[in-house]
Amino acid sequence: MSYTEMDRISGVDDPLAQTMRAGVYRGSGQVAAEDVPVPKISEGEMLIRVAACGICGTDVKKVRHGLVRPPQILGHEIAGTIVAVGPGVRGWKIGDRISSFHHIPCGTCFYCERRLYSQCSQYKKVGLTAGFDPNGGGFAQYVRVMPWIAERGIVRIPDDVSFEEATFIEPVNTCLKAVDKARILPNELVFVIGQGPIGLLLTFLARQTGATVLASDPIPFRQQMSVRFGSVMCFHPKSADVAAEVRGYRGGIGADSVLIAAADPKTVPLALDIARPGGRVLLFAQNDPFLQIEFPAAAVGIEEKEILGSYSASIDWQTRSAEVVFSNRDLLRELISHRFSLEAIGDAFRLASHPAEDSLKLVILP
Repeated sequence: MSYTEMDRISGVDDPLAQTMRAGVYRGSGQVAAEDVPVPKISEGEMLIRVAACGICGTDVKKVRHGLVRPPQILGHEIAGTIVAVGPGVRGWKIGDRISSFHHIPCGTCFYCERRLYSQCSQYKKVGLTAGFDPNGGGFAQYVRVMPWIAERGIVRIPDDVSFEEATFIEPVNTCLKAVDKARILPNELVFVIGQGPIGLLLTFLARQTGATVLASDPIPFRQQMSVRFGSVMCFHPKSADVAAEVRGYRGGIGADSVLIAAADPKTVPLALDIARPGGRVLLFAQNDPFLQIEFPAAAVGIEEKEILGSYSASIDWQTRSAEVVFSNRDLLRELISHRFSLEAIGDAFRLASHPAEDSLKLVILP
């Protein structure tokens, strides 16, 4: 039985309903399910019945550290079914199974011309909402898709791909962008710090370039998953001198590239120590606006190591990210460790904020 047939059997809620359930952030680190109005759509827009939405690390940071003003409905790793289309929408119809990005650039500004899409002013405007300030909205039964997203930010999900699997399209895109920015080449040595869901994706994609990958994580289960996703070995960061281990692995030379998928600011000087002279360090998890980082200036000024940043997704990788997910869906599905209903979204965020030994990707099923 295809996933499309299962969707029909399970049924789709009435798109004309006036209210829906949503996980609403109300401040003080609290997210809870409540009734909110179903979003209204207008010309060029569509309405999606959300089937699955992954919890991203940025969602957790926003809630845990109060980085956005409540009330908010978060969630941007979205997959679902189109239940309504406004006038002017082309190429899409009711019943289509889709995944939606929440940021799409204008394509013509100063930053877009230089492929710095995440710095484009239109890109910074979130194009998905389930109510309140637009902020993704995937933690709700329905989400409104604005015109610039409906036009260029929707990906069709094949019948043999589940909605849960399709939620990886957006995070895989961000990781493909990061691997590209780190300029990883075949036969290089890459080190990935942190083997949570994003770290494992970075490990997998770096290995796909033909590089050799080493990694570190303090949780034994994640160390095992690291090897499953392509690393040669995964060190416990406190039980080994990681930089010395990397140099020993490569005859005294450090890693060509180090990708940081852990938010701890202490990982940056560690990454610089792991990287060889002239190597690259890419900051993926360091996106907290209040975070300050210290590191030895000589690592950059004398040893000529580069510090790079990568933030959010790129439209250049939109098609490729979908191809990667569809062709590796069995492996990526292994990242999903817990599934929660909207009614249990508070429990989901508590687990995401304080991961268990066996937790990886958490998915909300509205």
